[in-house]
Amino acid sequence: MTSTATALVATDLDRTLIYSRAAMTGDQFDTQDLLCVEYYESAPLSYVTDIAAQQLRTLAGEVAMVPTTTRTPEQFRRIDLPGGPWRYAIASNGGSILEDGHLDPHWRRTVEAAVRAGGASLDEMTTELRRRISEDWVSKFRIADELFCYLVVDVAAQPAGFLDDWHEWCSTRGWNASQQGRKIYTMPNSVCKSRAVAEVHRRLRDRGVLTDDAPVFAAGDGALDAEMLKAADAAIRPRHGELELMDWRHPTVSVTGAAGVTAGEEILAWFARSARLPVTS
Repeated sequence: MTSTATALVATDLDRTLIYSRAAMTGDQFDTQDLLCVEYYESAPLSYVTDIAAQQLRTLAGEVAMVPTTTRTPEQFRRIDLPGGPWRYAIASNGGSILEDGHLDPHWRRTVEAAVRAGGASLDEMTTELRRRISEDWVSKFRIADELFCYLVVDVAAQPAGFLDDWHEWCSTRGWNASQQGRKIYTMPNSVCKSRAVAEVHRRLRDRGVLTDDAPVFAAGDGALDAEMLKAADAAIRPRHGELELMDWRHPTVSVTGAAGVTAGEEILAWFARSARLPVTS
């Protein structure tokens, strides 16, 4: 990144910039030139196109770029994203800030205090959730970073109305529920990407890394990204994913023309144009 950046770019990763083979559309896996950016248990898992890789390297050299993910810090560290290492990254849906790769304990304490003040405990939520599910349609139940939990489900066998009923129960207790493909997340309202992005923006501005009037640009595909997209000065989402299924719109949020892995290229080109940089192709 240049010594003083004129914009902060906060971007979701999975199905926004990086893609598993299953997240690609049509024959993209066979026809696109791809770079593997994540291995899991020695097997390739996530990819970007070669064009997107170059776009990432160029963009990271010009703006304050902040990977912003619902992955835990451990899951995030599996990714070798072009353009790194990152001065800041946001993990656990905003519950964790990493500075130069190290967890920020002050931010974590701030988040935990907000969760305690905001409603029910994680134990209360997981106890009720376990009562509502069965092995007939749930294959995994995971607690993430001791902040939230998620299910991995068989979508075809998932009971009709489960998500709506569960979200309604959560919403009166300071939590929310959302589904992205086979994963159903149960998240405290206090754990959100937009708050962490605002904190990173403040720190970089106070330290002179960002200009005082530096805008925030954002991208994401899921319901957990919506607040971050709305809070940004301008944002973009891909033409796939949870927000696309919801037909979610906002006046300051653009939508890509492409779906699948090539949407990542379009998002990165949009970031460059928004930051008034040359567009790599």
